[in-house]
Amino acid sequence: MSDLVGKLICENLKALKPYESARRIFAGGDSESETWLNANESPFANDFNIETAHFNRYPDCQPQSVLVPYAKYAGVQANQLLVSRGADEGIELLIRTFCTPGKDSILICPPTYGMYAISAETCNVGIERVPLNTDFSLDLPAINAHQNKVNLVFICSPNNPTGTSIGKAQLQQVLEHFADTALVVVDEAYIEFDASNTWATELAAYPNLVILRTLSKAFALAGLRCGFTLANSDVIQSIMKVIAPYPMPEPVAQIAAQALSPKGLQQMSEQVDYLQGQKLWVKQKLSQLPGLELIGSDNANFILFRHPQKPALMDFLVKNSVLIRDQSKQVSLDNCLRITLGTQQQNEKLLALMVRFFTQQRELA
Repeated sequence: MSDLVGKLICENLKALKPYESARRIFAGGDSESETWLNANESPFANDFNIETAHFNRYPDCQPQSVLVPYAKYAGVQANQLLVSRGADEGIELLIRTFCTPGKDSILICPPTYGMYAISAETCNVGIERVPLNTDFSLDLPAINAHQNKVNLVFICSPNNPTGTSIGKAQLQQVLEHFADTALVVVDEAYIEFDASNTWATELAAYPNLVILRTLSKAFALAGLRCGFTLANSDVIQSIMKVIAPYPMPEPVAQIAAQALSPKGLQQMSEQVDYLQGQKLWVKQKLSQLPGLELIGSDNANFILFRHPQKPALMDFLVKNSVLIRDQSKQVSLDNCLRITLGTQQQNEKLLALMVRFFTQQRELA
């Protein structure tokens, strides 16, 4: 770092370690020759049509062609919805809108998605951490003790990376406990894999409820960067004060609208069903491998497991061009790896390599 940069950079950023996304960890890899099962992406690449006639014009800030069909899909009103550049931007917008830098804090429940903390750190907002219980449920007494200490409570359900969903009774208690002091943000990035547990229909009952959604997972559009914030209209209007003037590029809006059409929704549903079937099959095969322990639950599009030979197994898979995600740095997840479900061919390749690894280990013993 140059003297000038060191002098000018924000104090809260000097020690910040950026989020280690799947693409940062394996930057420069040849995606055609490698099997990517490390970023909770869909294995499907669907076709869309693009019309270029309006590319010379600035796009709508909140395009109705996207808001209206997504509101219908989610079961909310259009004024209860905001579209952003991925749910990641939704996280940042909430922190920028409702937390004063250097003064306020958020609460997170690790192990969980890393961008809640990263976004808070970049905004110079404090972070309170209440780890999940050993069964990955919420530690309600510890969470409740933070009343009047935090402005936002982030709860990921289904949770990444544990695959667990928060029980309705627990989440209801959190919403009621913080009713007058904090917004409770339920991240439903993976909700299509556990649709019966959505909270989107509860906005009227809980004015402090906020929900994050995305097209990155079940809709197979991670490269599109399109996410949604669902909340009561006063929350949405407050966020609109800080959002960029043109957050949704015209091509993104066109593709999102097609993905949310009846045909697009049917395709998404069929692909989710396919991945759900693959999940059951892969779990059954993993359970037969020596020393492997399945961790958490399977309410998303990934599987988490623990094995004492985690480092050697991870290295073996990388050398053979199959990439999964190391989660062992997270609290309570020592020796844990996470597999994103792929196509049957991709999953078979992964499992065959794992069988070969354990066979070699047995022969060396």
